[in-house]
Amino acid sequence: MTLKTSMHAMKKTLVLIAAAAGFTLSAAPALAAGGGGHALRDGGFSFEGPFGTFNQGQLQRGYKVYREVCASCHSMNLMHFRTLAEPGGPFFDAEHPNRPAAENRWVKALAKEVQIADIDSETGEPIMRDGTPADRFPNPYPNATAAAAANGGAAPPDLSVMAKARHGGANYIYSLLVGYRAPPANLQIRSGQNYNEYMAGDLTPFVPEGSHVPPGGFIAMPNPLQNGQVTYDDGTAQTVDNYAKDVAAYIAWASDPKQVARKRAGVGTLIFLFLFAGVTYLSYRRIWKGVAH
Repeated sequence: MTLKTSMHAMKKTLVLIAAAAGFTLSAAPALAAGGGGHALRDGGFSFEGPFGTFNQGQLQRGYKVYREVCASCHSMNLMHFRTLAEPGGPFFDAEHPNRPAAENRWVKALAKEVQIADIDSETGEPIMRDGTPADRFPNPYPNATAAAAANGGAAPPDLSVMAKARHGGANYIYSLLVGYRAPPANLQIRSGQNYNEYMAGDLTPFVPEGSHVPPGGFIAMPNPLQNGQVTYDDGTAQTVDNYAKDVAAYIAWASDPKQVARKRAGVGTLIFLFLFAGVTYLSYRRIWKGVAH
């Protein structure tokens, strides 16, 4: 291989690494669309971007909103109580970082508040018992048919990975929860439906021909949040806006509990690649120095 060819290959490698780094640093905030016409609200979440991390206090408040409001209808079938105690989670114990998640005192107390359907190991009869950190979050309904029957024919979706399943992630969830409005006067809305200006949909068939079509769409879920509905123990204002932000942050964490660890690993990998590329480039310069070509 000639010096010219080697140098060209090295430059190409450096360009590709730089391009990958730029894509990584810009990819996180790129998810900005989702909803029915309105640009999504920006929740100003601390975990956004390649260096973002979750705010533990916000995650704890978000879990409380989920448990006291959302959990009555929405399941999180992929979540175990012990996951709440993992590093970066809402109830991670920084004073005892090496303690197993199943031994976390807060998670044990939270799990014990929940009744879990089980089978008696001696009699085989169905029983209800206190939850343990090893248990999954209980489903509010025994099956999807029961969930749909209790909610006007539309089963509430599972929230385990909801932030991953919607464009805009946490910003979409936040926008949706604060996007309930009284329906415009020219909008024909069916019984059991609610108007939300961030819900995906096309309302053209529901307004008189030639009339302005409002943004948004219909949603079966009524507005779940009201000011003062959930008590915050840390003094944070008990408003719908804060409830929506906090539970959106919690659902974003639950959708990807390893997000922060993966970001740190990615940044470390990029730093290594930059250093490796630099050392390789300098090595080529030294090896081929003074060689006629």
